[in-house]
Order: sequence, then C-alpha cells, then structure tokens
Amino acid sequence: MSDRKPIGMPFESWIDRQIREAEERGEFDDLPGAGKPLPGLDKPQDDMWWIKQKVESEGLAMPLPPTLMLRRDAEEALREARGARTEAEVRRVLEAINERIREAIRTGLSGPPLNLMPYDVDEEISEWRRARG
Repeated sequence: MSDRKPIGMPFESWIDRQIREAEERGEFDDLPGAGKPLPGLDKPQDDMWWIKQKVESEGLAMPLPPTLMLRRDAEEALREARGARTEAEVRRVLEAINERIREAIRTGLSGPPLNLMPYDVDEEISEWRRARG
C-alpha cells in the first residue's frame, strides 16, 4: 500500500492543529487591530520600509549625514533670521551659519554634495527690512 493520501482527503499539519486549537481556546479573540486594515497599505513601499517602520516604532532617530545636517541647519537659521526682532539679530544668526558653511566648504563634509553657499547677509537684511514695511 502507498504512503500517499488520496486527493481530497483532509490533512492537518502540526502547525494547522496548533492554530485551530488556539482559535478554539479564544487566544485570537480581541487582538489589537483585529478586523482593521493593515496600516500603511495605501502608501508606496520601498525596500527599506521595514527598517523605517522599526525605527519609528522604537522611537529611534537616524542621524543625517553631516552635509544634510548643515543644509537643515542653514534653512533653520534663515527662518530664524527672517523672524528676528532686530537687524543685529539677523546679522548674528546669518554670520554664525555662514561661518559653518565656509568651514564645511574649506574642509569638506561627508554625505551628499553640500550645494550650499554662505548667505549674503546684507541682502538678507534688506529683505528683512522690506518685510517689516
């Protein structure tokens, strides 16, 4: 006689039995998120989606490369300068970030290209004055 089961005959593997018995005990009842769509299904996924999800769920921060950090800081400094109360504050903020930009251009930073030049402080002060009316 053959060890093969006839087609159509039910077969329950050890895993299937474990799942069936857990269902019968109610171990799958009231699971968080049960019956709800999986979050993020409507968003495009990239190859690193699971890493990004893990970083977010663990509350971790991925450090930016130095060039991107400087770009971000430069944008932040420009916003701060445009919202400054005094002309001296505009000058102080922009000269501080310009020094960092010049140093990065002089020594180089790791990461993508910096693509950043020092701000024209006098031009930004003129813009600041115009915005104040």
